[in-house]
Formats: sequence, structure tokens, C-alpha cells
Amino acid sequence: MLKVLFGGSPACAAKALELILKDSAMSNSVPEEEYKIVGVLTNPPSAQGRHKELIPTEVEQYAIIWNRARNDNLAVFTPEHIKQPEREQIASLEPDIFVCFAYGHILGPKFFSLFKFGGINLHPSLLPKYRGATPVNAAILNCDDETGFSIQKMALGMDEGDILYQQKERLTGTETAEQVLKNSALYGGMNITQILRKIAKTGKLPASFPQEGKASYCSIIKKEDGKINWNNSAEKIDAQIRAYTPWPGCFTTSGNLQLKILKARAASKVAAQDSSVVKNTSAVPGTVLEYNKQRGILIQTGNGVLIAKELQWQAKKAMDYKSFMNGARNFIGTVLE
Repeated sequence: MLKVLFGGSPACAAKALELILKDSAMSNSVPEEEYKIVGVLTNPPSAQGRHKELIPTEVEQYAIIWNRARNDNLAVFTPEHIKQPEREQIASLEPDIFVCFAYGHILGPKFFSLFKFGGINLHPSLLPKYRGATPVNAAILNCDDETGFSIQKMALGMDEGDILYQQKERLTGTETAEQVLKNSALYGGMNITQILRKIAKTGKLPASFPQEGKASYCSIIKKEDGKINWNNSAEKIDAQIRAYTPWPGCFTTSGNLQLKILKARAASKVAAQDSSVVKNTSAVPGTVLEYNKQRGILIQTGNGVLIAKELQWQAKKAMDYKSFMNGARNFIGTVLE
């Protein structure tokens, strides 16, 4: 039986873990393909909320749910750093392979020496494009026509390993980062289960191929990246909002209050359906132009109009644009900054 250590932290990784755990529970029906997740490696709990309560990662939360529901003894490791004591704890499980999706740590040769088959990683881009931590966000920000995911052999260089499997996904210009990551978790997780079954059956990794093409890299996202610059085009701000959903979210200021724009569309994208939302105006970028009951709140940008559809005042709940306007007196004509 193939023993697997899974590494990951956010919600998308928890979804992939769920798929792999459920398949592993069924793999014993085909003994020669049997594999088992023996442990989970994830980030330590982080302080969240007003009271800075320590909250486990989504991966740890799902592992706890799995153990309770299945009466399983799935080990959970949450180290800040992986040093010799942590490696010894992991080694005690005798894992054969490490499966990783969005763990977020650089791992060294001592770690990989613990595994007979090394590690495989699910990366949500068409490698070598967008190596790094934020490939989905980069694809949306750059208004790419397609993205996808790669399952690669893990290497010491960042996302430089050979490819075991790659799948493309068309982008329509309406997706959020959250939606694309869910797709990567779903379809990538399904393909990982097939790879693990093959390794269990054959005793070796499937054939792989080197990455081809010019490598590009994406940077770490910071909270301040969500600040909207109204001098940008409506299309660019539209992409920014989708790329930063759910985190860090996009925001502006109205007076002394922060205002989040949670959902929006560039007017040019709906012009074929309703030409009335496309305005020829010399208004200052950031000016709230109009409330269109059928479409949303029209805001001037540096090039074109943005239609805001869901908004949230600082310390208030999120609202659709109609509910928002019910309590937003004198909002039309406001210049957002």
C-alpha cells in the first residue's frame, strides 16, 4: 500500500484533500491500486478577527472533520518551520510520497529524502508560465484567455519540476480567483488520485516531460494591492476585483470611510445588451455617475465606466447595489478615492 503525506493550507487545498481522502478510502477495493493518506502537513493556526482568535487552516479543519467522521487516525502536523524534530515525526509514518497543493513553504533536500517517490505538486497554471504563489491571480489580472493546472514532480527550484499532467481551462473574463482555484482543486485532485493509483500499482512514478517555453513568475499579493486606482481602465479594475476575490478584496474610500467593491463589471462588457450603460463623460475618474436599477452603480474610470454590483461599507455587511443605494444618500456625484 502506498502511503501519502498531503501538504496544503487554504480552502482550495482542503477541497483537493477531500477528493483524495475519499478516493483513498475506495482504493482498497482494488488492492493493487491501494493508497492511504497517513498524514497532513499544514500551516499553524493564525490569529483572525477582532479578538485575534487562533483559527486552524481549512486543511486542518477538514482533517479534523475526517478523523471524527471516519474514526481515523490521520496525523496532522502544523509546524512553523520544518526542522529535524518535525522530519522525525513525519518519518515515523513511513510515507512513500508527498502530495502538495498550496502549502506555501520552501522545502529542502532533507525533507524530500523522507519519501521514496519524492513529491508531486498541483500548481494552478500552465507551467512554466506563472511560477510562484499567485498564478491564478496573475492570469486574471493579465486578462489571459486561458489558464489551467499542472501536476509536476517537485524540484528544489521553485515550480521547476517535470510535468506529469497538464490541463487547460478557457477564461471568459467573468471568473474570480476563487472560482478558478476551485476548478483546479476539483480537476487537479481527480487527476492526482489517478496518479497515486498508478504509482501504487506499478511501483514507480508515471512518465513526465520537461517544462517547455519561457518561464514567468508571479509575486506575493499584499493587502494594499486591493486599493483601486480609478485612473485605470474599467477593464483593468474589473480584472483586479475578480483577481482579488476573496482576498485581499478591492477597496476605495468615500469621505473617511473605506468602501469595498465586491462585484463589478466593465460597462464595455455589457454594452451589447444595454448601450445605455456606456457613458461619454468628462467626469473625474472615481466619480459616481448614476444608479441604473437594471445594471448597477455606474462609476467613471480613467477609460470607460465600471458598474458596481455588490458593495460593502467599512464594518458593515455586504449588500447588492439596490440595497446599498437604499441607504446611501447623496452617493451619486461622490468622487471615490
